Amino acid sequence: MHRWSQLFIPTLREAPADAEVASHKFLVRAGYIRQLAAGIYSYLFFGQRSLNKVIGIVRQEMDTIGQEFFLPALNPREVWEASGRWSVMGDNMFRLKDRKGADLCLGMTHEEVMTEIARKELRSYKQLPQIWYQIQTKFRDEPRPKSGLLRVRQFTMKDAYSFDIDADGLDVSYKKHYEVYCRIFDRCGLKYSVVEAHSGAMGGSQSHEFMVKTNAGEDLIASCNKCTYAANLEKAVSKIDHVEDLAPEGDGKPLEVHTPGQKTIEEVARFLGVSPKNKIKTLALMGEEKIVGDGKNAPKTKLTEIVVFVRGDHQMNEAKLGSAIGGMEVRPMTAEEIEKVFHSPAGFLGPIGLTNIAKALDGKAGEKKPNAKFSDGVVLLVDKALEGRKNLIAGANKEDYHVKNITLGHDFEPTAYTDLRNVEAGDTCPNCDGKLSLDQAVEIGHIFKLGYRYSESMGARVLDKNGKEVTPIMGSYGIGIERILTALIEQSNDDNGFWLPPQIAPFEVIVTPTNVADEKLLSVANDLASKLEAAGFDVLLDDRDERPGVKFKDADLVGIPFRINVGKKVTEDRVEVVQRSTRTSEDVMIGEVVRHFENLLRPAH
Repeated sequence: MHRWSQLFIPTLREAPADAEVASHKFLVRAGYIRQLAAGIYSYLFFGQRSLNKVIGIVRQEMDTIGQEFFLPALNPREVWEASGRWSVMGDNMFRLKDRKGADLCLGMTHEEVMTEIARKELRSYKQLPQIWYQIQTKFRDEPRPKSGLLRVRQFTMKDAYSFDIDADGLDVSYKKHYEVYCRIFDRCGLKYSVVEAHSGAMGGSQSHEFMVKTNAGEDLIASCNKCTYAANLEKAVSKIDHVEDLAPEGDGKPLEVHTPGQKTIEEVARFLGVSPKNKIKTLALMGEEKIVGDGKNAPKTKLTEIVVFVRGDHQMNEAKLGSAIGGMEVRPMTAEEIEKVFHSPAGFLGPIGLTNIAKALDGKAGEKKPNAKFSDGVVLLVDKALEGRKNLIAGANKEDYHVKNITLGHDFEPTAYTDLRNVEAGDTCPNCDGKLSLDQAVEIGHIFKLGYRYSESMGARVLDKNGKEVTPIMGSYGIGIERILTALIEQSNDDNGFWLPPQIAPFEVIVTPTNVADEKLLSVANDLASKLEAAGFDVLLDDRDERPGVKFKDADLVGIPFRINVGKKVTEDRVEVVQRSTRTSEDVMIGEVVRHFENLLRPAH
């Protein structure tokens, strides 16, 4: 039997000064975690018990579709170079050298290692499909660790990988993971949303995120108030509202107008008496593509000039831009770079007169082309909200001047039209006439259709039914173990602490004698705890010699969903059962306590 007096449960009355979100405050106060360094935490007794229960649920469900592996956290540089991600991961990757000078890294994820196994071991379509998963420590050199376990440098992930003979097979594997994830999060007691998502550095054609709405979240999700549409802000789209174009002035050709000292969209719109919706916002960016050295040639950075045009009242979405330009890192142009491209100072930039324009290669940029390529020159990307618009206003690439009467496709030809804007709260849903809302959320799981990115680059091949050598298609599927715990706390807390579902809590029931000096109360409490434990419940006996108020406060703090108060009512053969989530209590006959919890927590199916 677990007795509080014999355990290490270092509860605190005050949260650490740097704790901003509820889960961070309560995980520390309840004695679940302690910080070792920025973004690095030790999991204490309560924390490890809860995380083990999460892992148990994840493992049970994943075993219904896959096979568990355990891969090295220490990876050689070569496998990451084979996929092209050694340089792409940049400073987020922990890198080190062994005593012989060989480059190594700490694994952030394991696409490369799993694909290396597949490359060496899979030979025939008869061996497919395969679903391999692991539950393992991951490392990311997070630049700004914060929010307790939500943004850390060492964390536990369940990551799974599927290998199929073709896209139809991948569809099946993807659906299996989607359904298993729903079962996992349902069993964990989470209130979550499944949203369309951006694949980011993982690559791939499709992905979904499993999100929990909370003010502690750093992601934004858009969801419709009428239908089931939901998407991460990085992926979300909306219907483009109709905007009445301005009437042409003069002969309808581009017309310079003097706008002294007017630089911002709002300033120019007010000065000219127009809506920002009739203006073009010009964003001057520089793409940086790192080219890794090969021993003979030193590493270098290839620069690409990128100019983005969005409607004056819209904001550019960086993730959508990243997809449109093949994942290149971007930064604002310097004043010197702006002068070189536009021959103008910042504040008056526009499309007219730009020369040496790049062309999109291999299809339209941004449309299912995450690795878009362009010919040499300045890349001009125009958001789809501007497509077909007439008589717009933009900077004249001349100090204190702007240009009226700009018609896209006539007065300048873009490299490509693509979706580049953030949706906003109140936008119209793309699937119906409902309105979109934006909510903060925490990502707890993410599934990707990777396609051939890793199997192709790393040379994985199998023979198909006709004896032809083909490349297997892959999927990748992740769950943040600690994030399940933190999300549960974020959605279930009050001023006094938090409560966890019985299946996740370190203990299901805490038995609290109000006075351990009273032999009768202590005897009844011991007997109840023993009988509940024999019936299969996780039980904690608070046998400390403390005032009842101290014990009740601690019980409210540490997340245990049910408390049995053993007090003066034992003279009536009764105890008080308190449910932490609702703060409701009821008297239960001592002889009926085990049956009460069996009905409550183990109902017959």
